Amino acid sequence: MKILVLNCGSSSIKYQLIDMSKEYELLAKGLLDRIGLESSLLTHQVPGKDKYQTTQFVPDHQVGINLILRTLKDPEIGVIQDESEIAAVGHRVAHGGENFKTSVKITANVKKDIEKCIEMAPLHNPANLKGILSIEAILPHVPQVAVFDTSFHQTMPPYSYLYPVPYELYEKYKVRRYGFHGTSHKFVSQKACRYLGRDFYNINIITCHLGNGSSVAAIKKGQSIDTSMGFTPVEGLMMGTRSGDVDLGVLLYLAEKDNLSMKDTNNLFNKKSGVLGISGISYDMRDVETAAEKGNVRCRLALDMFAYRVKKYIGAYAAAMGGVDLIIFTGGIGENDIETRRKILEGLEFMGIDYDNERNSLLKGKELIVTRPGSKILAMVMPTNEELVIAIDTYNIVTDSDLKF
Repeated sequence: MKILVLNCGSSSIKYQLIDMSKEYELLAKGLLDRIGLESSLLTHQVPGKDKYQTTQFVPDHQVGINLILRTLKDPEIGVIQDESEIAAVGHRVAHGGENFKTSVKITANVKKDIEKCIEMAPLHNPANLKGILSIEAILPHVPQVAVFDTSFHQTMPPYSYLYPVPYELYEKYKVRRYGFHGTSHKFVSQKACRYLGRDFYNINIITCHLGNGSSVAAIKKGQSIDTSMGFTPVEGLMMGTRSGDVDLGVLLYLAEKDNLSMKDTNNLFNKKSGVLGISGISYDMRDVETAAEKGNVRCRLALDMFAYRVKKYIGAYAAAMGGVDLIIFTGGIGENDIETRRKILEGLEFMGIDYDNERNSLLKGKELIVTRPGSKILAMVMPTNEELVIAIDTYNIVTDSDLKF
């Protein structure tokens, strides 16, 4: 059974085609970028073969998905003979609000509820919905499943997810913490437990998804009880271009001082802050680290700030759970950035973390324990695979199965 996984952004579509009957074999993956521009770029990769790229005008998501499907069945670079081989399509959906605690088969009512969440995720949910509607038009008889970034965090208790603002605002507008990166936090925590031979429902875990967008989650005995992102993905950690936690008074002060509109203020804290805002160089940690090694003081400061804030959340979540057994690093930075992991873990010996710098430096992007044998708290790297989570949830829903990843 072949499942197509789609992650539709405002101007991009990431995709993977996975064969569930062959131990989750990845048949092909790719990225269609710059949708709406004359120079729309499709990058297509079949494992074991050379990367294929083509540039052409792709005006919208439906045309883009048609291009992806044609590429998947192309005689030279494709992996299927006909679209009928695609048994189901799984979509990453950013925001499910309080309506969706699990992944669901897409129906007319589900589409309406996803649309209702647009005002809470105006950059993501409209694009996710475009992908769903496009597949509906192109492959009308193929079942579709929505997998929500927020659903894993719906186990948070009210004292964790509510903000200390008038309760009427929660009742009226559902203003609360939702959290994101749920598929990643779920995947790496469960896979790490299987890797270590531990019981997921009898262990306290802190997962650190660190990338251009970053978040930390506290997972107590199988349930997310807190996470750093909130009503939107801007809260929490310092990120590539997002500020993370900032005194609300700063926002009000700057808006008044510089006469900023709501759009200006949103751009300031979402697109011009974080690592980019402090370093003045780039939102990419690799660029920032290179500049820091050459003596750039602001880049060194950005790196220190990033690691310090992750460390603070680890300490806070250890306290919230009454202790922690396992700390996991994932995401582009978490999996590959040796120096950032070192800066986060050094100094946490008081918690029972016996950090091993040699282990931490062994390799990148693979399962790796970075603490010494006998460490009271384990710390490890676990590569994420959000697309596989989406594929498995899709398979389970359309076949009424219970596959694990």
